[in-house]
Amino acid sequence: MSESVDPDRVKKIETLRQALHYHNHRYYVLDDPEISDAQYDRMMRELVDLETAYPELITSDSPSMRVGAAPLAQFETARHSLPMLSLENGFGEADILEFDLRVKRFLKTTEQIQYTAEPKMDGIAVELVYRSGRLERATTRGDGVNGEVITANVRTIRAVPLVLQDTHDREIPPLLEVRGEVFISKAGFRRLNAERLQLNQPPFANPRNAAAGSLRQLDSRVTALRPLEVFFYGVGMVQGLSQESHWDILCSLRQLGFRINPEIRPNLTIVDVMDFYRRLDANRHDLPYEIDGVVIKVDKLPLQRQLGNTSRSPRWAIAYKFAALQATTRIVSIEVQVGRTGALTPVAHLEPVNVGGVVVSRATLHNEDEIKRKDIRIGDTVFVQRAGDVIPEVVKVVVSRRSGHEKKFRMPATCPVCKSQVDSAETEVAARCINAACPAQIKERVKHFASKAAFDIDGLGEKLIEQLVARNLVGSYADIFHLTAETLSGLDRMGTKSAMNLVRAIEKSKRIRLGRFIYALGIRHVGEHVAKILAGAFHDLNAIQNARTEDLESIDGIGSVVAESVAGFFREAQNRITLDRLLAAGVQIVPDSQPAEGSLTGLVFVLTGTLETLARHAAQQLIEAAGGKVSSTVSRNTDYLVAGKSPGSKLQRAQEFGVKVIDENALKKMLSGSPDQG
Repeated sequence: MSESVDPDRVKKIETLRQALHYHNHRYYVLDDPEISDAQYDRMMRELVDLETAYPELITSDSPSMRVGAAPLAQFETARHSLPMLSLENGFGEADILEFDLRVKRFLKTTEQIQYTAEPKMDGIAVELVYRSGRLERATTRGDGVNGEVITANVRTIRAVPLVLQDTHDREIPPLLEVRGEVFISKAGFRRLNAERLQLNQPPFANPRNAAAGSLRQLDSRVTALRPLEVFFYGVGMVQGLSQESHWDILCSLRQLGFRINPEIRPNLTIVDVMDFYRRLDANRHDLPYEIDGVVIKVDKLPLQRQLGNTSRSPRWAIAYKFAALQATTRIVSIEVQVGRTGALTPVAHLEPVNVGGVVVSRATLHNEDEIKRKDIRIGDTVFVQRAGDVIPEVVKVVVSRRSGHEKKFRMPATCPVCKSQVDSAETEVAARCINAACPAQIKERVKHFASKAAFDIDGLGEKLIEQLVARNLVGSYADIFHLTAETLSGLDRMGTKSAMNLVRAIEKSKRIRLGRFIYALGIRHVGEHVAKILAGAFHDLNAIQNARTEDLESIDGIGSVVAESVAGFFREAQNRITLDRLLAAGVQIVPDSQPAEGSLTGLVFVLTGTLETLARHAAQQLIEAAGGKVSSTVSRNTDYLVAGKSPGSKLQRAQEFGVKVIDENALKKMLSGSPDQG
């Protein structure tokens, strides 16, 4: 230990600590950093160097001390000052209306009750104890009365303040027990499981299990490697913080440096609560984290105290649960499907199970490597999940349920459709059928060609395409433009009127923008975005056809793999013959280049919710045709958020950034050239 420490060094260390706490709060809690990551890292390195030189000045709340505690032999337990009770669950509107009536009966009132509604995070409840503004202890919920002490692990979570923010508006509470939910985001969960699979470790079944396992690590250095996050939602015992409503408490917690979920809504009637639930249920797949319902709380604290608790749950709160997005079922068999590029994809046939309100009987297994990593076998009991429009997938095997009769799966050596040879290149994960004339590939290529983002041929659906391919009426997508009403009317469930409508739709689709045309061709590795890049760089199909690999690689956004795939596609003689047939059939390709002065030139739009008369894809096309740009995320560069029914979290983000929110009618006026009136 140094005999004396330069006072300037002491001041510098304290200044660095305060600055790092401040910038940590802005980055992880407010999502509004003021300095770059490099600047933050330089400040942290400087602090660590100073603390290394003067170890007697190290304190437990230093930003440098988030990780570093020695592994524990076991967790201690601690008693909660106030019990962390469970919530009563409601599963339908009738349960929630009954809750509202029960609250009113208990309070002997007929007046509207004001509620706060919060997303119910699918995570792990924790309690953090702060004394004089410094984190002293963190515990799990445990049995509600006693919890495990996990202080070292919770300190690794960057959104957890080690010291409370000095707001200057009020004194730091001498004692504050704050409660929150630790979770792992969807993106963090995907990264974590991908890393585990690479290390031949079993994947976690869901983000909640991953968060629970991460919090209960005896070695906090392991916890620090897990992408844990936290939202705070309430308090236990408090001194020096007097508020009259639950919403006021949340606002105070935010000022003190705690991360509060931005989706929380205060001052709601029970009817408003129902609307909030429906909106959140419709848009929960857009949220970056998993939620499993809405927590409804009586907002006024005097009323909460008057209502009190039962032995198990508070009378002033209820959880309105969503239908589950994950369930367990059994794999009956595994089928191999062939895609438009010849890729063979194993698909599990399941015992039907209700997942999130949808009966699921099939789930993707991705590829043979994935099956081996997860050790999936025919007959296994498995976790199945679905989210949004994503195809259901098998997450994890319940190994403890195995009987010994399960069978291992092996990919076939020949195509299951055309019996041609299967190519399993070492550089690829997927095995492929090498027969370009394989009926399964033709069907998928035609389906892709006619899809909304490509030629958008109304009425040409999957069942009809199957018939056309099976009867050898369509052998490539060029054959679509040679179909006649007479031929079509002879197909199953296709009358004369339907046949005429489809012929008209095919004729209407012939005029198409270059980017959509390139996407429609189904070139491997070329999605909508890459197709737009190519169309913007070349403006002409002939130029793309004749581009060399090195020409393509020189385009920003086009890598070597994509460049070789595009060049290889156009080198193939059969593909050039197909292109000639398309042009001979009357397909007209319009350049993607936007007009120099469109009504929306230079403006950036984001779309959210359901529009009344326009499909979202159609709205995007109209905006781009008028010179505007459409982004998938709201940022400070966004000019307008177009909000339809049931807008998701993008609306809240737009309001936070001060982005102007308009409806579909306002968008149509702008598209017509009318000035924005708002």
